[in-house]
Amino acid sequence: MTEYFTKTEKAFEAFRANENALILGIESSCDETAAAVLRGGREVLSMAVHTQIPIHRLYGGVVPEIASRSHTERITAVVREALEKANVSLSDIGAVAVTSSPGLIGALLVGVSFAKGLAFAKELPLIGVNHIEGHIAANYLTYPDLEPPFMCLVASGGHSHIVLVKDYDEFELVGRTRDDAAGEAFDKVARALGLPYPGGPEVEKLAKEGDPTAYPLHTPFNSDYSSYDFSFSGIKTAVVNLMHNAEQKGEQPDRADIAASFQRSVVETLTMKAVRAALDRGMDTLALAGGVSANMALRNRLQKECDKNGVRFCRPDMRFCTDNAAMIACQGYYRMRKGERSDLDLNPSAESFLSR
Repeated sequence: MTEYFTKTEKAFEAFRANENALILGIESSCDETAAAVLRGGREVLSMAVHTQIPIHRLYGGVVPEIASRSHTERITAVVREALEKANVSLSDIGAVAVTSSPGLIGALLVGVSFAKGLAFAKELPLIGVNHIEGHIAANYLTYPDLEPPFMCLVASGGHSHIVLVKDYDEFELVGRTRDDAAGEAFDKVARALGLPYPGGPEVEKLAKEGDPTAYPLHTPFNSDYSSYDFSFSGIKTAVVNLMHNAEQKGEQPDRADIAASFQRSVVETLTMKAVRAALDRGMDTLALAGGVSANMALRNRLQKECDKNGVRFCRPDMRFCTDNAAMIACQGYYRMRKGERSDLDLNPSAESFLSR
């Protein structure tokens, strides 16, 4: 236990005793530098985000070294912007929450180092937050009445999980991808179709113009009712091979039809697995989280299937779907309310929060 940990004991207890305490969230796990101020865990006073998408688009994907450098250059200004938008100063902040895993290790290091320095200088309690837990917590910001337990489908560029949220700090991995995450598959298919980065929104846009039944693209495990796991590498490879074979024959396949067929298969797999997991575990609520939660085809399909089965469906507002610091502050708030906090030896980790 460090001197810092001892010095911030009173501040930590004061934070826990005040349900309306302010918490500063910091996020830098990938290609967004973000900060946010929340009151009471669920009231968003401000959000500030600097996106690196225009930079990484030039390279067709995220370049870790460039991401880290950009975070270093922007993080001070982004935090200042969040404080100014909330009309508060650092003296009003009761605690600091920061993404510490998983993500690009260099990018995470920037946020964690900044948060530790700030917490030390201002003698504020600190909490490291898992990025995936943060995505799940984004639903609390949209639904003030939402409380655990509930089932959650997490779909992002790096992760595809079905998670039983038992409590704010207790999770059970029910299903997962065995290879590529859903968002990763979207990005790779986008590249095969000649679409720009980030691929997910581009595939969704193109799919609106196509026939989702034009190509028989399927995912493994879709009809395997003994497993809640996913696999998306096969369908990604099928699209790549389809495009390659067409080129060899001098043909021009309909890209919109391919995008629509691919999206339909992925959406159907995610939906049926997640809803079945909720029903099998007796959960009356299914939440959606992660960057792919912005996909309207997925949101609409899940809503329809949940309505059909009498399950409440929750999905984050669009501003909370992609990486942001409000969700990190929210999850940090609840972990601190449970009595958790981090010391200055907090280190970033590329590892996910659940495994089996």
